[in-house]
Amino acid sequence: MDPLERLYEASGLPEEDLPQDLERLYGGPIGFARPRLIANFVSSVDGIVDLSSVRNAPSFVSGKSEQDRFVMGLLRSMASCVLIGAGTLRAEPEHRWTPAHISPEAADAFATLRESLSLPAEPELAVVTAKGDLNPDAEALGDAVVLTTAAGAKELDRRGVRTRKAITLGDARLEPREVVGALRARGHDLILSEAGPGLMAQLLEDRLLDELFLTVSPLVLGRDDQDERRGFADGVDLITVGPPSAELTTVRRGGSHLFLRYTFADR
Repeated sequence: MDPLERLYEASGLPEEDLPQDLERLYGGPIGFARPRLIANFVSSVDGIVDLSSVRNAPSFVSGKSEQDRFVMGLLRSMASCVLIGAGTLRAEPEHRWTPAHISPEAADAFATLRESLSLPAEPELAVVTAKGDLNPDAEALGDAVVLTTAAGAKELDRRGVRTRKAITLGDARLEPREVVGALRARGHDLILSEAGPGLMAQLLEDRLLDELFLTVSPLVLGRDDQDERRGFADGVDLITVGPPSAELTTVRRGGSHLFLRYTFADR
């Protein structure tokens, strides 16, 4: 894989001591203040991150970019927890939300980085589901924490879903702030959200997101009334609540892909 080219980086960003191979491939250092909730998305040029008609839509949108997978692996390797929604798990039941799964070529360097950060071998997977609509055969669930409602917990039990731990928050509705609070209580000071547009929109609406890593793929996908094609903040009117404002802190390039890092200034 060719290293990313650093085009812009704001001064004063936190830095971790990365293994030499990771720093070379990323095009420089990376680090985070803590506690922090960050998100990672890949988007087409025209703002589409999800397609209902395409299996494994993020890979399709990225054009199967090896560099995009590397950045995903790097972020996972620094996070103590990866947060997803039930829809993401249903869409990719065979996926494992670990650094090595998404970028196996860098697995050894990712493991070295996690050890240097005093992190467990893998980030904990946290799955959010209000209704308990999960497939008990999804491989990743065995090591996951599931955050659900009282109604969802009953449905999980009915389906025979087995997880590392189930946390019940509320009767029928999940509040994003309570979800994040429950993960903080488990000691997670760097949470990486790889959830879909629905949960992402709620995190933005409640001003919970600290940073966004956005890969812009050179694809232009268009929109079709017969196929739901969503941006990363669908489902809420952020104009009404006041649009979150973000500061661009990093720009990297890999071929015709752009790798952008934003910090939300109004947190």
